[in-house]
Amino acid sequence: MAMSMPTSSDADRPAILGGRPLFPDGLPLARPAIADPDKVAKTAHAILTSGVLTNGPTVRELEARAAEYLGVQHCVAVASCTAGLMLVLRGSQLSGDVVLPSFTFSATAHAVAWNGLRPVFADIRPESLLLDPVAAARATGMRTSAILATHTYGTPCDVEELAEVARRNGIRLFFDAAHAFGSRRGAAMVGGFGDAEVFSLSPTKVLIAGEGGIIATNDDILAERCRIGRDYGNPGDYDTRFVGLNARMSELHAATALASFDDLEERIGRRNELAARYRKVLGGLPGIAFPLVADDDRSTYKDFTILVDAAQFGMDADGAAKALAAEGIQTRRYYAPPVHRQRAYRSLAPANGSLPVTDAAAARVLTLPLWTGMDDQQLDGVGMAMARLHALAAKA
Repeated sequence: MAMSMPTSSDADRPAILGGRPLFPDGLPLARPAIADPDKVAKTAHAILTSGVLTNGPTVRELEARAAEYLGVQHCVAVASCTAGLMLVLRGSQLSGDVVLPSFTFSATAHAVAWNGLRPVFADIRPESLLLDPVAAARATGMRTSAILATHTYGTPCDVEELAEVARRNGIRLFFDAAHAFGSRRGAAMVGGFGDAEVFSLSPTKVLIAGEGGIIATNDDILAERCRIGRDYGNPGDYDTRFVGLNARMSELHAATALASFDDLEERIGRRNELAARYRKVLGGLPGIAFPLVADDDRSTYKDFTILVDAAQFGMDADGAAKALAAEGIQTRRYYAPPVHRQRAYRSLAPANGSLPVTDAAAARVLTLPLWTGMDDQQLDGVGMAMARLHALAAKA
């Protein structure tokens, strides 16, 4: 997808004001890719002729490969990350409250609510946009049974401090690791922290299956309950042990995920290169900041999100998103509104108190296109578009 470079007559005029769009054919936010589609097609043919289409040997192979890669005792493949979160909470036999960030995708909270538990939202750290362990500790009370943190954008949480909060309060600790398959906290892979971590394999992620999720845990009992739970709570004798889900992964999805493993490290490396280039291209623009990733950590950069200061940049994040859309550049505002501002959860807001850092971040976030096959020219075009917007605002 080649970028249409502006002529001298429209180089300073954004498309939203009538200039020529930088990307007339569009620049998507994400574009999933499999290195060898023919390999997947060949495996799919073998699966379709085998007579075993769900939760069979290909799923077992994926679970074994994921467990080896993550360095955990158990991986349980499921139909989605959301289903996986629902199962780890159900399998842990929790009651009462679960502390979680509001600055996350709504599925994190949905998994809590679907289990009849009460989401208690805690604030995030302004520099990383990740759950603040101090805020989590303040939100923990007599009814709290667990903390559910999110490795937002693929950036690892402060797992050590959160583990200490959980230990002091005698509660469970889980991670929504939807974005983070391949992330590292120091030298340790994300996947083995807390009581369980749950990954997403949906099309916008780094490891993709089409749809699907992986529960990673070192807890033997929890792993077995999740395996039973993904099949309605039925261990095989149709005497269901608890209220489970139909959350089995299909063999075809597992085959896609196994193929996605082939160049996983190379793709994560490329995403980090693109993120570094974005920081270089955009770093000189007033009012543009970036969520912090600790020097010793590795993010998958499932999303590349910037923070826009309206006063310094000249327009707010929502205005920039509209202007970029006119250029053909697709963006998202992850996460605006945050969960506690969404209609499904507004009734909880008074009980959860104010979340000033979350609200401030939600007002500023803008997620820009990033995918493994994105080339430098495309990225530079996004930078050019942002520079034109700032220049226009500065003249106003």
